Amino acid sequence: MRICALVVVAFAGYAAGWAAEGFAPTVLNPAPAPEPAKAGMVWVPGGEFTMGSVDPRTEICGGNEPMDDARPLHRVRVSGFWMDRTEVTNVQFRAFVDATGYLTTAEKAPSAEDFPGVPAALLVAGSLVFSPPTSPVPLDDFRAWWRYVAGANWRNPDGPGSDLRGRDDYPVVHVSYADAVAYADWAGKRLPTEAEWEFAARGGKAGLPYTWGRELQPEGKWQANIWQGRFPAENTTADGFIGAAPVGRYAPNRFGLHDLAGNVWEWCSDWYQADAYRERAARDEPIMNPTGPRESFDPLEPGVSKRVQRGGSFLCSDQYCTRYWVGSRGRGEPDSSASHVGFRCVADAAN
Repeated sequence: MRICALVVVAFAGYAAGWAAEGFAPTVLNPAPAPEPAKAGMVWVPGGEFTMGSVDPRTEICGGNEPMDDARPLHRVRVSGFWMDRTEVTNVQFRAFVDATGYLTTAEKAPSAEDFPGVPAALLVAGSLVFSPPTSPVPLDDFRAWWRYVAGANWRNPDGPGSDLRGRDDYPVVHVSYADAVAYADWAGKRLPTEAEWEFAARGGKAGLPYTWGRELQPEGKWQANIWQGRFPAENTTADGFIGAAPVGRYAPNRFGLHDLAGNVWEWCSDWYQADAYRERAARDEPIMNPTGPRESFDPLEPGVSKRVQRGGSFLCSDQYCTRYWVGSRGRGEPDSSASHVGFRCVADAAN
C-alpha cells in the first residue's frame, strides 16, 4: 500500500489548513427550488464558481498526474437545475429497456465498416471488463487489467453466466454515451454539462480536492468507493467493496448528491478537448452555462473523438488515477462501454 494511506491521519492538521490558490468563493443563486420537487432528484441552485483543479501532485495523496487538462482555473456561471440524487441504477435502466425494447451498444455486434480488417469472428457483441492480474504489473499499459469479454453488457456485467440478481440498486454499467442519452431522452431528462457536473459535485464549496472536503479519510473513514491496496493486483476493500457499490452508501455532499467521487465514471454531454479551458480563462467575464467545444481533440489519441467523463471510479487510487479529485477530468469514446462507466441525469427547472 502506498505511504499516502499511512500518513493521511498524521497530516490531518495539514489538510485542515489546506487552501487552493486561485479559487474564489462560490456564489450560490438565491432563488429557492421550484415546485413541485422531482422524484429522485436534487435541486442544484446554480451560481458562480471557480472551475478546474490545481496540480494534485503537490498535495498529500494527490497521485502522479499533473491534470494539465483541468487548467487554467476559470470562473463559470450556471443556472439552477435538477440532478439525479444517485447514479442511474440497474432497476431504473431495466424500466427503460422494458418500455422501449432498447438494445445497448454492448449488446450489438461491432460493424465491419467501423472496424475494417478485423476478422468477422472477432466482431462480437461485448464490453470491457476489469480483470485484475494475479501479480503486480507496470502501470503504463491498461491492457494488463482490461479484457474485452464477449457477452458482457448491462444485463451480464461480468460476462456470460453473470446477472443482476442482488444488484438492483447498483449503478448500471456497460453503457455507452449513446445509451445514456437514449435513457435520458426517455426519462425526460438530459446528461449534465461538464460545468453543471462540477458545480454540483463541489456542493457550494470552493477549491476543495474532494466532494466531501479537504481530507481523504476524515476521522479515518473512507468517503467514496475507490481502490485501496496495490493497483491493479490487490484490493484490500477497506471501503467495504471489491467493485462497484450500491448507490447511496456514502454520505451525500452539501447539495444532497451521492457518489460523485469514485464508484463509476459518469458521462457528461461535452466533447473532450485537452485545452478547452484556455479560451474560457481568457475572457474578462465568467462564461455562462458553457456546453463545451464543438469538436473533440485528445492529443494522446488525435484521431479519436471523445466525450467528457467525470468522477472517477472504484478503480481510482493515488497510484494510478486520482480523478476522484473534484476538478479533474476524464474522457471516453462515445461508442465505448466498460464495467466501471455509468451516468446520472439532470433536468432543467422548467421541465
